[in-house]
Amino acid sequence: MDITQERTPERDQDLAFDVFAKACPSRGTLEHITGRWGALTLGALHEGSLRFNELRRRVDGVSEKMLSQTLHALERDGLVHREAQPTNPPRVDYELTPLGHEMATRLLGLIHFLEGRMDDVLDARRRYDETRGAL
Repeated sequence: MDITQERTPERDQDLAFDVFAKACPSRGTLEHITGRWGALTLGALHEGSLRFNELRRRVDGVSEKMLSQTLHALERDGLVHREAQPTNPPRVDYELTPLGHEMATRLLGLIHFLEGRMDDVLDARRRYDETRGAL
């Protein structure tokens, strides 16, 4: 299905998975991708292979524990590949799989759109706060 096509009941019947269904496994993957750390990790890895500490520096604010959990979830979902080198000290590189690269490309489109429209978002927040503050 083309990403721009509207969902309809007829189209939904053609899909094997439905993220809106409570028990659908796609819901968990959506959470991994769209959560704060998942989205930023995929975006950072879109730039190329990174070691853990390089990735941690690139994704400013993520703790070691959260980055580790995020990478495990993304690896399990087939979006990230972990390559451990048998060196001393051990070297571990992370990179996107083809599926992860496609996902990150689409996600970066949303991220770039958001960044380009932040003036509008900030104006809306200001108007909202002024209206709510006046009550």
